Amino acid sequence: MPQPLPIQFQALDLDALATAPGRLAVLADPGQPHSPGFRRLDRQTKGALSRAVASDAFAKLKPGEAMDLAFPAGLAAEVLQLLRLPKRADAAQARKAGAAVGRSHGTSPTLVLAEGHPRAADLAFGLALRAYDFDTHKSGDKKTPGPVSLAVTNPEAVARAAAPMAAVAEGVFFTRDLVNEPANVLTTDDFAARLAAMQDLGLQVEILDEAELARLGMGALLGVGQGSESPSKVVVMQWMGGGDEAPFALIGKGVVFDTGGISIKPAGGMEEMTMDMGGAGVVAGVMRTLALRKAKANVVGLVGLVENMPDGKAQRPGDVVRSMKGDTIEVINTDAEGRLVLADVLWYAQDRFKPVGMINLATLTGAIIVALGHENTGVFSNNDDLCNAFLAAAKVEGEGAWRMPMGEAYDAKLKSRVADMVNSCGRDGGSITAAQFLARFVKPDVPWCHLDIAGTALLKTDSTLAPKGATGWGVMALDRLIRDRFER
Repeated sequence: MPQPLPIQFQALDLDALATAPGRLAVLADPGQPHSPGFRRLDRQTKGALSRAVASDAFAKLKPGEAMDLAFPAGLAAEVLQLLRLPKRADAAQARKAGAAVGRSHGTSPTLVLAEGHPRAADLAFGLALRAYDFDTHKSGDKKTPGPVSLAVTNPEAVARAAAPMAAVAEGVFFTRDLVNEPANVLTTDDFAARLAAMQDLGLQVEILDEAELARLGMGALLGVGQGSESPSKVVVMQWMGGGDEAPFALIGKGVVFDTGGISIKPAGGMEEMTMDMGGAGVVAGVMRTLALRKAKANVVGLVGLVENMPDGKAQRPGDVVRSMKGDTIEVINTDAEGRLVLADVLWYAQDRFKPVGMINLATLTGAIIVALGHENTGVFSNNDDLCNAFLAAAKVEGEGAWRMPMGEAYDAKLKSRVADMVNSCGRDGGSITAAQFLARFVKPDVPWCHLDIAGTALLKTDSTLAPKGATGWGVMALDRLIRDRFER
């Protein structure tokens, strides 16, 4: 598992700058006084930094963007990177600046002159997130990243501020690893084992097998996985750091591979269905973060792990299954399987833990990508307070989220001729009718949000804080929500 880069925080040694190897990065902004480190480097390069900052090219940079000066005269460094970052930059701009460093970091040492910038910890956080590289399955010699140091005015204070962010970064990395893994590696057994290993961090972890799920009456979940050789499971993770109060619940869809089942998907792009466990991956990453930073909150994370395959034993369109709640569901489309998994896990979470609120995450519908593209997760909710709190947390952390409508007219589309409801009812409003389906498994007095992360869990292009592939979207926002709303 790739680990976030260890970043050292140290006092600035002006006399060592000329001989510092590898890459140097320094902060600047036109019209602002330059730092001591900038002035020393400017003298050593005979004014090259001042000329660069005064150039039209630097003026066109947005806060957080960078300019590279290769093999600067007067320095041993191979590259001198100029980061445009105002003194009053916000967290997103500082993380973007750090990401510019992380994206270009290689096997040589990197020294960042953050000095007295108040957002130095956020800069380090962005650097760590963007330096992620999933090379687990690449053969040949693996390149070891060079050491990274931040030169700051008060190393101890910055290190304290950065420590909880480092825990979040490890949670994000854990989520990205899970989502990036191929399905022949991340089977339901392997996924459950990786979660069980987090008992070493202080989490309580239980694995419910198929026999126990059948005893509980989880016919909706079990129907999805009955065509697969991989056994279906529910994994329950508990972090009880907040006293005796009822926990907050996170629920994730964990379809380790989704062929669509008998309603099989087109071949083009099916390889990306290794990411259909993205909701479970985010829940796992958040639980890891909470344990690492010893959060003073009670949170339970539950994930339903299944594989949706076509087989002689597979679920068919037209089958009727009975959920743990007792409602019957007519399976119109076996590719609308995630909501069947979530229905049972949502009900189990409420039945067992009586949570103060719930948020479920799932790569649930292609329709949400049509509606929102890859910039925002779709947010559906029965509770304005919880929904607004989540949206505020997502905004603070720079993770795009947009509230979507719900209503009785959409709910009416779920009517079945032979059962209590259907699992799929056509293309129009597809992400909304999926949310309406899930809402039927949420008790009226339980605050709830459904996050459809189909468009944000995995990208085909680089983003600001991640290379192409799994993003880890949601770990930062949910950790922020728990920190602000539920910690003692």
